[in-house]
Amino acid sequence: MQSVVSRWFGTEFEQLHPLLQALHLRGGVLAGPIEITLGQGLARPFGLAIARKLGIPLRVGPHSLQVEVGHQSDRLLWSRRFDDRQRMDSTFRPVGAWPDGMWLEQTGPVRLGLAVEVIDGGWYWRCRKAWLFGISLPLALFPRSDAYKCVEDGRYRFQVTFTMPLLGCVLSYGGLLESQPAPAVE
Repeated sequence: MQSVVSRWFGTEFEQLHPLLQALHLRGGVLAGPIEITLGQGLARPFGLAIARKLGIPLRVGPHSLQVEVGHQSDRLLWSRRFDDRQRMDSTFRPVGAWPDGMWLEQTGPVRLGLAVEVIDGGWYWRCRKAWLFGISLPLALFPRSDAYKCVEDGRYRFQVTFTMPLLGCVLSYGGLLESQPAPAVE
């Protein structure tokens, strides 16, 4: 069995933790508690603006997150649902192949060119390009995003953090998610 992800990684797909391999071959649903934090002082309005644009809840503190991961022949699909209400969908299209290729993530008006590093079986995104409403932005003007997924004690650690020069962390969300049964097809 292959997927758009396993084809992109090629023989190096096996570097991913076996649970991440399974998720990216068959798709699946991950769910669990997360914590949302916003920066302090001047960082807070920037974090709120990013959260609004991406559909992330504006209230700091505990929330629930469900991530549905699916595949089509030419793309990876993520649907995140916060607190069973707010939804954030992303489409990832592969460019090239690992290790020099990247994924183009489209989330609303934001498109990111993301390289991938595999560290101890985990998947770490590295932003290389950014567009807003189709306009290329210098990365220095764009909030830096650090995002990863790895496996800890059979659960999926999911973490996304946005930082800005001089301000530090402006927005972060993450937690340990459990694999859930796939939703019933109607």
